[in-house]
Amino acid sequence: MSDMYYPLKVAGLTRQLPLCPISDDMMIGAFVIFGDTELTMACARELNKLVPEHDVMITAESKGIPLICEMARLAGEKRYLLARKSPKLYMRDVFSTEVRSITTGHRQVLCLDGKDAEYLRGKRVVIVDDVISTGESLRALEELVNHAGGEIVGRMAILAEGEAAERKDIIFLEKLPLFKSDGTPID
Repeated sequence: MSDMYYPLKVAGLTRQLPLCPISDDMMIGAFVIFGDTELTMACARELNKLVPEHDVMITAESKGIPLICEMARLAGEKRYLLARKSPKLYMRDVFSTEVRSITTGHRQVLCLDGKDAEYLRGKRVVIVDDVISTGESLRALEELVNHAGGEIVGRMAILAEGEAAERKDIIFLEKLPLFKSDGTPID
C-alpha cells in the first residue's frame, strides 16, 4: 500500500481513503465501512432517501452487510437477503454464480440459499453494495435474483467507481475516481 490518500466527501462526512495499487499503473481508493458506524449510518440514511419501491433488498458478502442492515433497520424492514461467498451448513438447495471482484483479483462464488431464493420469487428487489466498480458483483447478484424469479427494481451503492459512475442504471451517492500510480485521479 502507498502512503497516498484521497479525501472523499460522502453523506456529509469526509474520509481519507488510502490509495492501493491494483496494477503497475493503477490504484483504487480503499473504501471500507467496516467499523465506521458514523459513515455507515449516514450513507444508509442518504441511500434510503433514494431507494425505489421494493419488497426486499439483497447484498453480497461482506462489505455490503453493515450498509444493508442499517438501511433495513432505518426503513423498518424486517428482512434483507445475503448472497454468501460459499455454501454454509445451514443452506439447502443452494445455487451459485461466479464473480471476479476488483478488490480480490481472483474468481469468487456467490451462493444463495434455496429458502432465500423462494422468498425472492415474484418480489421487487433492490441490490445494495458499498462500491460498484467493474459491475461484476452486481452482475452476479442480478443473475442470482433473476434465477430465483425476482424482479430487480433498483441497483444502489454508496460509491460508483471509474466507468460505473457513467451507468444510468445505478443509484449512488458519490463518484470515486480510479487513480494513476502517482495518485492523480484518472479522468
